[in-house]
Amino acid sequence: MCGRFAFYSPSEATAALFGVDTSIELEPRYNIAPTQDIAAIRNAAEAGRELVLLRWGLLPFWAKDPSIGNRMINARAETVAEKPSFRAAYKHRRCLVLADGFYEWKLENGTKTPYFISLASSEPFAFAGLWENWQDKESGASIQSTALITTSANEFMSAVHDRMPIILLPHTADRWLSGDNSVLHDATVETPELQAWPVSRRVNNARNDDAALINRA
Repeated sequence: MCGRFAFYSPSEATAALFGVDTSIELEPRYNIAPTQDIAAIRNAAEAGRELVLLRWGLLPFWAKDPSIGNRMINARAETVAEKPSFRAAYKHRRCLVLADGFYEWKLENGTKTPYFISLASSEPFAFAGLWENWQDKESGASIQSTALITTSANEFMSAVHDRMPIILLPHTADRWLSGDNSVLHDATVETPELQAWPVSRRVNNARNDDAALINRA
């Protein structure tokens, strides 16, 4: 799974990389956790794309209890097209979640050590994501939320964990947003070169959010 990540590159430059203008001022984030708002790109109602903030933890439109979204931060690529919680979003509501890297925990000598994983080039990228719009039938309040799609770890990531998020670069991101159903398979096979190093266990506490978190421990 993917339970924490970071996005600290300038939002204007990253948004331009994925073909969208931005009017949202984003602060650097080094320890993004579930239930928090995260930056995502999706197709706009009119032509083009838009940069929006979505709550991490997908809340299906049919859910009665909004707390269900807290447990639905990831969708498995192998079953996303069939699972009732995700299949409508998979068909109609895809997005790109902006990131510079993510954290995973490796069991070493009986202790879980956090690792920071990023592109070997250290460039920003996007996770393949889904989004939903949930509306409270009583109050009319709405929540727009998202989930990241994960797949089996590639050879590099398998040394740390058995799952990893789907990583998209601009050319695969375009295909994902256009509705191409072969992207998840292709992105799994063609994962870009990654790098990883152990970091401080301070990342375990979501209240810690500073640049030192991604430094090698």
